[in-house]
Amino acid sequence: MTSDNIFSGLKVVDLASFIAGPGAAVILSDFGADVVKVEPPTGDTWRIGYKIPPQPRSHDNYPWHLNNRNKRGLAIDLKSPHAVEILERLVKWADVLIVNTPHPARKRLKLAYEDVVQWNPRLIYADVTGYGDKGPDADLPGFDITSYWARSGLLSLTRDAGAPPTLPVSGSGDHATAVTLFSAIVTALYRRERTGKGSYVTTSLLAAGVWACGVSVQAALCDATFFPLHDRLKPPNATFNVYRTSDDNWFLIVLTPDKWPALAMGIGRPDLLTDPRFANPAKQAANSAELTAILDEVFGSLPMSHWSEVFDQGRLTFGVVRAPSEVIKDPKLHENDIVVPLEGAGGNLKFTISSPMQVHGIDKVPAKRAPEIGEHNEEVLKELGFNADEIAGLRTSGAIPHISDLEPAKTGTGR
Repeated sequence: MTSDNIFSGLKVVDLASFIAGPGAAVILSDFGADVVKVEPPTGDTWRIGYKIPPQPRSHDNYPWHLNNRNKRGLAIDLKSPHAVEILERLVKWADVLIVNTPHPARKRLKLAYEDVVQWNPRLIYADVTGYGDKGPDADLPGFDITSYWARSGLLSLTRDAGAPPTLPVSGSGDHATAVTLFSAIVTALYRRERTGKGSYVTTSLLAAGVWACGVSVQAALCDATFFPLHDRLKPPNATFNVYRTSDDNWFLIVLTPDKWPALAMGIGRPDLLTDPRFANPAKQAANSAELTAILDEVFGSLPMSHWSEVFDQGRLTFGVVRAPSEVIKDPKLHENDIVVPLEGAGGNLKFTISSPMQVHGIDKVPAKRAPEIGEHNEEVLKELGFNADEIAGLRTSGAIPHISDLEPAKTGTGR
């Protein structure tokens, strides 16, 4: 493995808040980019996200370090008239600028693309919104549950018949959108390599959600007929369903028709192969409730360890439903660098989740803790060419906070 990371030397300014934009910056940092996290003096609101129900309770600020590891921290009050001096130098320094400020506020802060591109025509300006750049809803605020899940169609489908829509996993849509934004940034960087030109790239939580729901939305586009919401006891396909074992484990089986004989033999019910109710996929679908009842009884008679062995021997596709507390015990997470050591975060934060891609032959940067608010103000401002007197002047003007205002106890990092 080599330590020459792919994005070594790439300079990224992360002006975004919460998850999707900062998540894209984390992926760049994993592969060696120098990322400066810019926050207001009060900090990114995501610093307190772990304190808001229904997030799992902890003394450790686990989501902050997940979405901001390997970054340097710069605290600026962008509302200060003197902040533009810092912003201009940051943009001139940067290869990539990531923003998610709502468009009206972005214009007031002089953060719009047309404002900053004049300082750096080679800049990759990466923008993430809730609902896209056009139309009457372009300026609406959005979280992943509203924009990615609810409006895309996903939330209407990920429930059982008779059940109301429920809350999805926090950040799941944001993290998917982060990968989308990262892909847009990399596409623009490739274009710049070929043409020398910068780009304005964008995605939205809605666009990423509709892409995730693409099979169903594409079906709606061609006026396909939808099955009713999933009913586990009366599914369209009993061999694409959820079952429970005698030791109270739930699992899914997802079988193609050619695997039906292997399933029947594996569960010790060869008689099902000659049962006229289940003679072919069409008859299995017509009699799915009866077949589900049979499989419920069979699977409920023995523990998951038995059925795992049966499925493995028959090369039958299945998945055991695991809680996060069980997922972290899966050796595959460490074997495949899905979970990696986290340096310096303190408390119980010994590990973090790596970005979901690997390049063979290239080591990722070892994960280090996220920054405190404004932790690297002096260091970054000096790199941008500000001298000690100018930095003091920026403090006096209110463009950056005084050092006394940046005590670790106020940063909300949980350390």
